[in-house]
Amino acid sequence: MLVKAKEVTIEVLNIDVVRQGNIIVMIFAKEGFPKQHQQALMSQTQLVTDKTQLFTFNIKEKEFAIKVLHDENQDGKVTKNWTGIYPKEGLGFSNKQKVGFTGPPVYKKSKMSLHQAPSNISISIIYP
Repeated sequence: MLVKAKEVTIEVLNIDVVRQGNIIVMIFAKEGFPKQHQQALMSQTQLVTDKTQLFTFNIKEKEFAIKVLHDENQDGKVTKNWTGIYPKEGLGFSNKQKVGFTGPPVYKKSKMSLHQAPSNISISIIYP
């Protein structure tokens, strides 16, 4: 459901600048979260330049979830480690959710209400 747009700045923290590549911030509705990047409502990509980087979005969805990917090899998707299950690249999610033994976080735990969301949201990247 669309509501009046709100400008939200996402501060991505804990970026490992040695790993280089891109930081991709994706805004999702329930559909596609968190694996189907092409279903993100909005996304922005920046080259890794600093340990902290800012991304600003005009969000119109009543509820949304955020995924941040440190895309080291710049292929636009999460590269898995030797197990083929766990990520090799850094990830961050809204509401401090993280990848666990059962896989990535679910939308229900990651979602935020646009009305209640702060104008500045910090998300730390967690590396394997």
